[in-house]
Amino acid sequence: MPPTPPPSAERRAAYAAELAQGTDRFHEPRREDCPWCGSKRLRTRLRTPDQVQRKPGTFVVDECADCSHAFQNPRLSAEGLAFYHRDFHEGLDGLTDRLLGARGSRGRHRAAARALLRHAEPESWLDVGTGHGHFPAVAREVHPYTSFDGLDPTRRVEKARAAGHIEEAHRGRLTDPRIIGRLSARYDVVSMFHHLEHTRDPREELRAALTVLRPGGHLLVEVPDPDCAFGALLGRWWVSYGQPRHLHLMPLSNLLGELESLGCEIVATDRREPHIPYDLAGALALALGRVLPDLDAPWRPTPPTSFQRTLHAVLARASVPLLASASALDHAMAPVFRRTRFSNAFRIIARRRS
Repeated sequence: MPPTPPPSAERRAAYAAELAQGTDRFHEPRREDCPWCGSKRLRTRLRTPDQVQRKPGTFVVDECADCSHAFQNPRLSAEGLAFYHRDFHEGLDGLTDRLLGARGSRGRHRAAARALLRHAEPESWLDVGTGHGHFPAVAREVHPYTSFDGLDPTRRVEKARAAGHIEEAHRGRLTDPRIIGRLSARYDVVSMFHHLEHTRDPREELRAALTVLRPGGHLLVEVPDPDCAFGALLGRWWVSYGQPRHLHLMPLSNLLGELESLGCEIVATDRREPHIPYDLAGALALALGRVLPDLDAPWRPTPPTSFQRTLHAVLARASVPLLASASALDHAMAPVFRRTRFSNAFRIIARRRS
């Protein structure tokens, strides 16, 4: 991967102007109750800075003592989400980017597509949060007679259509009434891979997904598992906390209960296959990012000197064998982790009743 060119003085000045106003304005008022069950028995589960981009700010994840729902509190506002999503991949070196994006491998996409084979033979499939359409591009190998469409709030979805990964590109958010009106009862399958944790209201997102499903259609959801033992073991270095981009971490029982209350039949759950072998390497990558932050990031107040840039490059290259070894250990231990509480994700397949 070629190095990212240094940011322009204009971009650095624009970030400086935004940050001069502080980061508190990016947060909504703190909640005193759980957004899932309404309980006021909350405890702080995590307090952390931005571990990936190293943008200024502190983020808190609270957990409900009654239903175990974990959520960012105070939550980022729409303006805050836009600020912390901006230039997300710019602060990642090539290897770290691959480690943190491990959930997008062809093997994982193919396995998820195969999981639906025993339940349905869909004619139409909508992938929500599709990005560049990597999942549909692989899934059509498993479902060759299915028409795949994609939905994403960014221009990536249009690039996915241009690349032939999807047939129709819908740019926007699933909860937008205009999107729902246009797509209502249109699809046999709706998939959401590591999407719900980014949404401001997961329940609203699930209702919207069921609206665009035909009666008898299937919803396929994969999300991080907040009950994963790595969360307690690694603390702020656990990749799936994903602060500040993850707004919710939902236990399996909560999502199952919500889907059943919406009239769905749960046809399958799986905590093994969705496990992503990246916890140890991801934790190391985040720790190294703290020691070796991107010196050229436009939100840093001053550009690096030539000496600083050279030293950073030498140390970054020296860390590559460590990251590679941690990644190899993740993959070697994956068969064990998948069968224990160290599994870090789960999948639900639910059928919308007629």
